[in-house]
Amino acid sequence: MDAQNLYTSSMLHNERGNQREKDRERAQSRVGGSKGKPGKGDGLTPEQRRERDAKALQEKTAKKAAQDAGGNNAGGSKK
Repeated sequence: MDAQNLYTSSMLHNERGNQREKDRERAQSRVGGSKGKPGKGDGLTPEQRRERDAKALQEKTAKKAAQDAGGNNAGGSKK
């Protein structure tokens, strides 16, 4: 095996190893800090979670009703 082939083989192996490390880091960041919706790692009991979700749904429906009543549907069609 000449030096160029050894170098290329070594680089391919390191790139794969590096990719595994990157994937591990990405997976760890997903577990540690989720973006978007709060999940079960929010420290709430199921009852507290239900109350929070019900409140959010009520606010969402009230906002939607206010938009529909005001005629501000941004050009969307009603079905």
